[in-house]
Amino acid sequence: MTREFIVEADGGSRGNPGPAGYGAVVVDAASGETLAEAAEYLGVVTNNVAEYRGLLAGLRAARDLDPSASVHVRMDSKLVVEQMSGRWKIKHPDMKPLATEAARVFPADRVTYEWIPRAENKHADRLANEAMDAGRRGERWSASRSTAEADVRVGVSERASSPTAPAASRRGRGAETCAAPPRGRDQPPPARTVTTADAPAFDTRAARNTATAPQPASGWASPDMGAPATFVLLRHGETPLTPQKRFSGSGGTDPALSPAGLGQARAAADALARRGTIEVILASPLTRTRQTAAAVAERLGLDVTVDDGLRETDFGAWEGLTFGEVRERHPDDLNAWLADPEARPTGGGESFAETATRIAATRDRLVAAHAGRTVLLVTHVTPIKTFVRLALGAPAESLFRMELSAASLSAVAYYRDGNASVRLFNDTSHLRP
Repeated sequence: MTREFIVEADGGSRGNPGPAGYGAVVVDAASGETLAEAAEYLGVVTNNVAEYRGLLAGLRAARDLDPSASVHVRMDSKLVVEQMSGRWKIKHPDMKPLATEAARVFPADRVTYEWIPRAENKHADRLANEAMDAGRRGERWSASRSTAEADVRVGVSERASSPTAPAASRRGRGAETCAAPPRGRDQPPPARTVTTADAPAFDTRAARNTATAPQPASGWASPDMGAPATFVLLRHGETPLTPQKRFSGSGGTDPALSPAGLGQARAAADALARRGTIEVILASPLTRTRQTAAAVAERLGLDVTVDDGLRETDFGAWEGLTFGEVRERHPDDLNAWLADPEARPTGGGESFAETATRIAATRDRLVAAHAGRTVLLVTHVTPIKTFVRLALGAPAESLFRMELSAASLSAVAYYRDGNASVRLFNDTSHLRP
């Protein structure tokens, strides 16, 4: 007999965008027993992105328990429920890849969605707030210290003891239940266009979170924000492919630095030593970034931690080819890739939208872990451009309007109020003779 789970998920952002977190709980539909909880501080993201991250976490937790189960999702986000049910169009570039990923966790015919009032989503809401509170303290959410379920049980017991408590307040399915429409595993939910008439249904969450967030003072910055988390972004030195301007992502041959690239890495290390502010070094797992990071680490006397979130985009079948060769061999795919951040390179590489989702998650995790510190991230062209693009709030096409040289330095500072400041971009002064 197929097991049935109820997934309740929520997300919030204290500023929209602002410090954000999600919460998700998996419940056995037959017994009402809580089977799993998940929560995470996300750093600075929007309310809707946090809600989608909560949905994704809840679905994954349910799959870990039983991948053959059927799932009934209950959320107080009208936007997420309507979009995942296929009735509203997903327009925002930060939400599209999350929705697509959520749709792949379970087959569409085994997932239904239901909108519920916020009062009926207290468990997930409490988890999301616990995660945001932990992030504010510079800590990770801990399941062992969570009181969310106990807090909610008290409220449920009080409501259940009342003879006038509505049936809808108990776990179960309400009237606004809908099955996810059939679709291919690689396709986002079909959709309709959201008009301004739809806005009040989902804007109230953002307004509520904004109203409760501390508002920054006028001027450049609030005086009590403290030291930001500063990411110094170092692109790796040249490889044999770099001067030839060939696609070289995470799905190719993983070339090492050339002799020129090794010299560039040492020059960058000297420049960073003169600045004297680096406290932590993180690097992409690819050979060229680890070699570049090793040169800096030796000069500064620090260790290198490899972070998979910093890897370059996977360029699929284009790996090792020049732009002209791709234009000649795959013109339609290239045109689509240049026009649409959702388009993937030929052969199933990674789209820029998927890269942006990965980098945003990496950024948020690292900002939370390194508040007030200066961290060197040794990475690649696309991740660095994406860090800068997201900090500026620039559109995806801005990636094609930035020049980023080998072994160049850029820097972005992230403040506690959710603001970011691009402080340096494509500095190559240390490479001049």
